[in-house]
Amino acid sequence: MPGEQSSTARAARSVRWKTAVASLAVGALFFALWLWLLPQWLGFKVEMAGTARWRRIAALPSVLGFAVALRCVWDFGWTGHGTPAPIAPPQRLVAVGFYRYVRNPMYVGFAAGWVGLWIVFGHANSLALAAVAAVALVVHLFVVFYEEPALRKKFGVEYEEYCRNVDRWWPRIRGWNKSH
Repeated sequence: MPGEQSSTARAARSVRWKTAVASLAVGALFFALWLWLLPQWLGFKVEMAGTARWRRIAALPSVLGFAVALRCVWDFGWTGHGTPAPIAPPQRLVAVGFYRYVRNPMYVGFAAGWVGLWIVFGHANSLALAAVAAVALVVHLFVVFYEEPALRKKFGVEYEEYCRNVDRWWPRIRGWNKSH
């Protein structure tokens, strides 16, 4: 019946919008933590006076990295019907957008964003590099020992196929399209 399909379609769109908005709200909290609170705790100053001009070039990968992370937050809500927060994870496997190229684009995007900010604000030193390496190791271990097993359990064969076709950290040249 046409009336049933349109009301079902409206309900599906409503759910998509609600989960997308919830995901963006959670993403906004993450961005607030990473872009506002954490820089203050680390003593980053937002004044550019005296900054070497070449360091400003790092703003480009920083902006692009954070834009990738933001798009991933959107995909979690719109496609996955969930959020990046473990308490409200996606209900569907997200293999769209940047997730077609690499399995963890949100982490890669945040890493590029932060490394760019550290360079722009003159905090790229051996201590910062050691901190980046330590955080990267912790994130890698979290992904390998918590996230991936949880996704395997939740999505099973679908996730296994995704893992066979999309690398954890190194992006593909061409995006993967799940075969139907």
